[in-house]
Amino acid sequence: MAAQIIDLKERQQLPQADASSGFASSSGLKAETSQHQLKIPDALREALSSSDLAWSHSNESSNDFRSDSYTKPSLPMLEAIIATSLGDGDTDEDVVTRSLEEYIADLVGHEASLLVASGTMGNLVAHQAALKTPPYSILADARGHFHTFECGGASYLTGVSVRQAFPSNGHHLTLEDVKRQATMGESIYEVPTRIISLENTLNGTIMPLSDVRAISQWAHAQNPPIHLHLDGARVWEAVAAGAFTLREIGEYFDSIQLCFTKGVGAPLGSIVTGSSAYIKRARWSRKLLGGGMRATGLIAASARVAIDDVFFGGKMKAAQGKAKYASDLWEELGGKLAVPTETNIVWLDLPASGLKYEDFYPVAKNFDLKFRDLQPGRLVFHYQISDSALARLADFFRAVLL
Repeated sequence: MAAQIIDLKERQQLPQADASSGFASSSGLKAETSQHQLKIPDALREALSSSDLAWSHSNESSNDFRSDSYTKPSLPMLEAIIATSLGDGDTDEDVVTRSLEEYIADLVGHEASLLVASGTMGNLVAHQAALKTPPYSILADARGHFHTFECGGASYLTGVSVRQAFPSNGHHLTLEDVKRQATMGESIYEVPTRIISLENTLNGTIMPLSDVRAISQWAHAQNPPIHLHLDGARVWEAVAAGAFTLREIGEYFDSIQLCFTKGVGAPLGSIVTGSSAYIKRARWSRKLLGGGMRATGLIAASARVAIDDVFFGGKMKAAQGKAKYASDLWEELGGKLAVPTETNIVWLDLPASGLKYEDFYPVAKNFDLKFRDLQPGRLVFHYQISDSALARLADFFRAVLL
């Protein structure tokens, strides 16, 4: 097979660099054509399909409920990588990367965007680009990913103080929560709030657009205006659930980070969106953090396929259906949920269900199910969870609850 790839490499055609190639508007979830009309020789496609490549199957991820980042890249993603451009991403010379950046910016209604290596880097770049002269602070939900699961990078690398707000309704932050916790004074004893960093979805729950709008209008009315950032690593899930469109939520944020690995299933990469001036600053931040990359078409091509195939293709919505089935079954069998299931993450309340750690996690292995106990009771569904794994999960639920 390797010989076939070498023999055929001169016949490969590069994808088109048109960022608007036949897609429906960002007001919905329909895409009319494939990503770039990628073309690779039929003989090469046949060789790839008939091989034992890890790309050609999702066996390892079919029973993996640890996270939606545990998906396996697909064969169409590999085909896109084979046919991609290989320009320098650090100097903005790669046509497929530029096409992806233009496309994502258009989806959320922003002027520009910037490809980064990961969601963690995306949040760091986004925050750093928005911060000017210290002292400054970021106001965020106390459960927010960027300050609980990203090694404290924001504080370590920018010197920013993170002020945590707790949602009074137990679900999502409201304007009153934000007003109560924001630091608006500028005396020598205070650390003014310069960024409000929201997350949607957060732990699988959706922050309503009405609350986003209220916070945005208040933040931008301040003097100086407060930068509003969205950690939208899983905002795809909220859109797939029908809560709003990407452009509708994009209207209220100065910057957004979207992840290409969580849910949509690309091998790597995230993107930061914002105004052209803001993205220019973000490019400096990316370079400072060691994120200047060369042949970024390898990342961009597979990310575009992931968006087309999984997000626009309805596979994300189907995974949410499996999550809802599992959570409904858990409750029917007498189990309790910590929070209602709104998207692709199910939160089982093990103590309230009469279960201890040893009653649950060790038993899962007997049903060939992969769970992670970092956040007890969390099960994450993605588009590669198989029907057979879902059936075994149902059997496991019955075994531990009945």
